[in-house]
Amino acid sequence: MTFTFTAPTSVLTVMAHPDDAELWAGGTLARCAASGAAVTIAVPHHHEPRRDSEAAAGAAILGAKLYQYDWPTVAALRQLLLAVRPEVVITHSLRDVHPEHRGLADTLAAALPEVVIATGRPQRLYTADSYNSLTADGPIPAHTIVDVSDTYETKWKALAAHASQPIGDHFGPMAETLARLWGSRIGARYAENFVPLPVLGRLPAAATL
Repeated sequence: MTFTFTAPTSVLTVMAHPDDAELWAGGTLARCAASGAAVTIAVPHHHEPRRDSEAAAGAAILGAKLYQYDWPTVAALRQLLLAVRPEVVITHSLRDVHPEHRGLADTLAAALPEVVIATGRPQRLYTADSYNSLTADGPIPAHTIVDVSDTYETKWKALAAHASQPIGDHFGPMAETLARLWGSRIGARYAENFVPLPVLGRLPAAATL
């Protein structure tokens, strides 16, 4: 499904590595930030000063606040959710091919119910794309496709801030290929795709992210 984009009031991405938010959702996060949404990128401290500095630089380019924690335990992610109280959360697929992505998503899913019952937030939960749009169960389905043509350059600059990673010859070309493929689904130059997960048994009813 393709929706007319209306930015939520606040978006939190919870990812396993410092460059994941930029790679899988950077165009959408930049578009949300440009629309006035409060955007937060949460990743564990990498304990390498360069990676942590790159994470800060990438978040700043997207217009996001960076939130770092020591390790993605249920308690740490529950504290994160209570501190930010986002309208929308974006994370990895529960069946992502990367074990650290999968583990982070599982931990977040375990932290969510108590927080949602207590605060009513997040109202919507989405998983982002993965390597070549594949999970352990097969291709990621097209669902909520966001046109990021106007913010793709910002996405690329934020991704390029992670200079210690193989951006130019690996992640960058893959990101462009995926953005073009999702864009072709909706007649746009570039797009990103997200798939909703139930929050306490409820899927998003809103025709937006």
